[in-house]
Amino acid sequence: MQDKSDFKMIPDGNELDTLERDLRFYPSVNASPQALSVEQIEQFNHAGYLRPISIFDETEIAGVRKYFDQLLNETVAAGGDSYSISSAHLKHGRVFDLLTDPRIVSLVTDLLGENVIGWGSHFFCKMPGDGKAVAWHQDASYWPLTPSKAVTVWLAIDDADLENGCMRFIEGSHHQGHLTYRPSDSGEHNVLNQTIENPEQYGTVVDDPLKAGQLSIHSDLLLHGSEANNSTRRRCALTLRYCAADVKAHLDWNQKGVVVSGQDASGHWSNRTRPESD
Repeated sequence: MQDKSDFKMIPDGNELDTLERDLRFYPSVNASPQALSVEQIEQFNHAGYLRPISIFDETEIAGVRKYFDQLLNETVAAGGDSYSISSAHLKHGRVFDLLTDPRIVSLVTDLLGENVIGWGSHFFCKMPGDGKAVAWHQDASYWPLTPSKAVTVWLAIDDADLENGCMRFIEGSHHQGHLTYRPSDSGEHNVLNQTIENPEQYGTVVDDPLKAGQLSIHSDLLLHGSEANNSTRRRCALTLRYCAADVKAHLDWNQKGVVVSGQDASGHWSNRTRPESD
C-alpha cells in the first residue's frame, strides 16, 4: 500500500509543467563497459532499450515470486490492488535488496556512469483477465527529474508474452525528445493517465517478451506501453528506476534515493538505508 513515504507517485501534469526540466536523450559514453558489451551500449544509444538480459535463475526468481505473492496478499487485504505497491524499497528490505543487487546495478552503471542513484521500485501486476492496458507513454513525463539521464529496469517475475500483455517499445523514439500527450479518460481502462497518439510515427513497434528472471532496460524517453492481459495467467514485473547522481529531483523525490554505485558528491539524494522489515 502507498503511504506518506511514497511521496507523490504521479505528480499532476500542471505541476510538472511549472518545473524547468532538461528532457533530451544523453547517450551513454563508455568504451570499456564491465557488464555489458560495447555493442549493447551502441544498441541502447540507437534503439533506446536492451533486451532480454538473464539475471535470476529459476530458483532465485521463484523466491522473489513467493515473496511478492505474500506482499500482494497483504496489500489486497489492506484495501489496495495489484498496482498499489509503489516505492517499495522504502518499506521492504527484500525490494531494497533487489534495487541494490550488484548484478543489476552493474548493468545500469555501464549505461549511466559510475555514480548512480536507485530511487524507484513499483510492482506492475496484471492479474488474469485484468482488462487494463498501459497506454503509450514516456516515463520522463511522470518524473520531476532533470536532466533526463535515467533508465527503467523491468524485471519479469512471471513469464511475460503477447498473450498476457508484455511490454512493447517504439524503437528509437527516445531521440524525439519529450512528446505531446493527452490525458486518458476513465473509460479507456488505462493503468496510467496519459496517452501518446499514433506512436508508430516515431519508430518501429518491438515486443518485449521475457521469461521470469529476465529483464529489459529502457531509456526514460523511450515510448512504451502494453496491451491488456486477457489471458488466464498473471503478468507481474518489478520496475526499478535509476538515474545518474548528478540528476536533480523536485517535489522531494530526492528523499527516495539510494546511492547504489559510487557517490553523490552534491549530497542531493537522501541515500536511504535498508528498511528493517522484509
